Amino acid sequence: MNYRQLGDTGLRVSEISFGTWAIGGSWGQKDDKESIRGLERAMEAGVNFFDTADVYGGGHAEELLAQATRGREDNIHIATKFCRAGDIHDPATYSEQSVRAYCENSLKRLRRERIDLYQIHCPPLAVLQDGQVFEVLRQLQQEGKIRHFGVSVETVEEGLFCLSVPGVKALQVIFNLFRQKPAEVLFPQAKQAGVGILARLPLASGLLTGKFTESSTFEADDHRSFNANGEQFNVGETFAGLPFDKGVALSRKLAWIAEGRGNMARASMRWILENPNVTCVIPGFKNVRQVEDNLGASGARPFSKEELARLRAFYEQEVHAFIRGAY
Repeated sequence: MNYRQLGDTGLRVSEISFGTWAIGGSWGQKDDKESIRGLERAMEAGVNFFDTADVYGGGHAEELLAQATRGREDNIHIATKFCRAGDIHDPATYSEQSVRAYCENSLKRLRRERIDLYQIHCPPLAVLQDGQVFEVLRQLQQEGKIRHFGVSVETVEEGLFCLSVPGVKALQVIFNLFRQKPAEVLFPQAKQAGVGILARLPLASGLLTGKFTESSTFEADDHRSFNANGEQFNVGETFAGLPFDKGVALSRKLAWIAEGRGNMARASMRWILENPNVTCVIPGFKNVRQVEDNLGASGARPFSKEELARLRAFYEQEVHAFIRGAY
């Protein structure tokens, strides 16, 4: 496993880490025993960083992490998120009383005394500009309840604003072959500011595995069904903001990237890891097989300059115009 510095925090995290939305809920059927096995397999391979949130399965993902990492709290770093258990537009959600309660509840579920990275979970820009929530986070940091804090953002504008906020040490951003915009301005400025980048949804909700067809369907409790057009939250969180049929068609045009790299999933994450401003990629998983497959991205064949240019042109000419939602 290769490790990278998380901004200027002093933390070194595995370049392939894992997100836990899928094992918490909203991705169809899951098996807790298999989820635990997947977490254990990741740690055996050297993964030392996991991302979660208090709303993933109503806190269930945090509880699974607590179970899997018990006794390894000093070596396995956990990032979690807050605010979406409340009304993200209500200032009261970001009050000291509310944030402290969110934090304490996450600590209890995680069975930890301190959260390594505490992130605001895709709040509106107005909340970030108000600044109250950052004061609360600084207070929790002084008390030792959180080690560092950051923000999971939806747009480049939000990310750029966060870089101006003292104490923000990490940004979590949707970044994949279908969502290349953050690499243009945000990522270089984050690197200069000493802020780490966590690349989430690297496979565009599975589109970049190449396994879907236009006739593919998803369970009712899977966000790829209930949020396909942004019905519940930002459409960018599902299929990178692309209409499903269009995303499937575009993924077929990317099938060539798998040659010599195992498969499309590994190739897609390899492309992300080749960006020097990315700290880590955080794919999801629901079983050991998916964990092992994702781990293979580190050893996949690098892209040539010509291939990188081809992928950039593909995004600009065939993908960008079809992305929906805040970006």
